[in-house]
Amino acid sequence: MERIRHTPRATTGQRPLPAGGGIDAHRHDEHQIVYAGRGVLAVTTDAGSWIAPANRALWIPAGTVHEHRAYGATDLHLVGLAVADNPLRLEQPAVLGVGPLLRELIIEYTARPADLGAERRRLRAVLLDQLRRCAEQPGYVPAARDPRLAAVCSMLHDDPADNRTLRQLGAAAGVGERTLTRLCGAELGMTFPQWRTRLRLHHALRLLAEGVPVTAVAHRCGWASSSAFIDVFRRAFGHTPGAHRALG
Repeated sequence: MERIRHTPRATTGQRPLPAGGGIDAHRHDEHQIVYAGRGVLAVTTDAGSWIAPANRALWIPAGTVHEHRAYGATDLHLVGLAVADNPLRLEQPAVLGVGPLLRELIIEYTARPADLGAERRRLRAVLLDQLRRCAEQPGYVPAARDPRLAAVCSMLHDDPADNRTLRQLGAAAGVGERTLTRLCGAELGMTFPQWRTRLRLHHALRLLAEGVPVTAVAHRCGWASSSAFIDVFRRAFGHTPGAHRALG
């Protein structure tokens, strides 16, 4: 992220993004809820990436330098919130569950951003109430800082289907398995297999949004079979990859 725009107000409104489109690195002095009513949206910071299909939203805290990337044609809904409006008291980006009511509230609230009437203020109050009930969801892939671990992570970003063990990947990068295991815990906050599964799920969401068949997604993301992929996907997102297409 080389050029960073500063926009004091966080945008409220709707914006279509084409497949592969995005919003460059920027920050704002307000919080923001980012929801993709269609498609899949990823938000990236120096700390890692968060990804959200249509039953998830992204929480961006005030001051966070971030950029957006759309996978599949994406309908972006943005809700700017004053710093005092932090219903979940979250100081880091997060993926939030979005139920049917919250989905409709976000869509309606972002449809007419210039409306300042009493009805809109009531809508905003209900939206905040619903946000307070949201639970954080998986969808975060942390980024490595140590160059030795970053080199290994880069190999898997390039090819998530790479099934080499941590020892084998370390040998290719010139670093020992014990060192990498320690770095995974210290920098990623999880084990290497947990991180690799999250990375693969990120790639799977992107490919599904681009219309790649489920069997091909499973193969390209490193699962031995479609059934194994479907099982992991369902446990992570609460629905099958096939049902995921219907959400968008």
